[in-house]
Amino acid sequence: MRFVAFDEQGVGGLAVAASDGGYRGLRADDPGLPGTLAALVAAGQGALHAAADRLLRQGRPVDLDAVTVLPPLPAPGKIICVGLNYVDHSLESGFQPPPVPTIFLRVASTLVGHGAPILRPTVSEQLDYEGEMVAVIGKAGRHIPAERALDHVIGYSVFNEGSVRDWQSKGPQWTLGKNFDATGAFGPAFVTADELPPGGKGLRIETRLNGRVVQSASTDDMIFDVPAIIAFVTQAMTLQPGDIIVSGTPAGVGMARKPQLFMKPGDVCEVELERVGLLRNPIRAEVLEAG
Repeated sequence: MRFVAFDEQGVGGLAVAASDGGYRGLRADDPGLPGTLAALVAAGQGALHAAADRLLRQGRPVDLDAVTVLPPLPAPGKIICVGLNYVDHSLESGFQPPPVPTIFLRVASTLVGHGAPILRPTVSEQLDYEGEMVAVIGKAGRHIPAERALDHVIGYSVFNEGSVRDWQSKGPQWTLGKNFDATGAFGPAFVTADELPPGGKGLRIETRLNGRVVQSASTDDMIFDVPAIIAFVTQAMTLQPGDIIVSGTPAGVGMARKPQLFMKPGDVCEVELERVGLLRNPIRAEVLEAG
């Protein structure tokens, strides 16, 4: 199942992919909307199947080019990001591959959907791209062993983790450089885990800037796979339904290139994850409001 959350003329809705390649969906003001994707994820796989069936039977065609595509989960309780999770990316960033996952957090105010602009902030010209696979948690747990971790993953999506490099390196913590408003593109679709290989393994991930391939790898290349990340993180914190894990980016980031290659206003950045989807976003300059 493949779901897309959308807004049409200020009214939210949910659509599911149909067998003809299109989408069928309902808006919040239509009778029969099964709920938000966040609520369905929390309710579990059965609720998602029932929602897909209802949307296919009762929904109308939804043209994703004619609506605003929203992040699949606009306000995750936790956005857990993994740094340095591909050997080549660790080395190009000046680090040895880490012995344990490198974890940091994002906040929901960074999220934008497919087609929405990623904003280059006024205080920096070093806005970098990072194409990544997202694992969505569907079942709560703490101290989850790796061999049972995928029981807690309900689906997958795509992320472009825009990083403001000079702010990322202003101190030993990466937090500010990873949390500028409207720098984390997420979507367009949420794809249920049963549609993909376990753990999202073996999927091709590619980032293109203005049509030029700048990152290309397989999720098999991750140092720590999704089960290992979950096992590590849940030693410290309880994962809840709707939490997301942004699992790390491969080599090819703009900071490490010579000359460096950063996203600038007018650019278009695409991240494509095999069997999950294509996330496309224009780059715009941040405009400060008067006062």
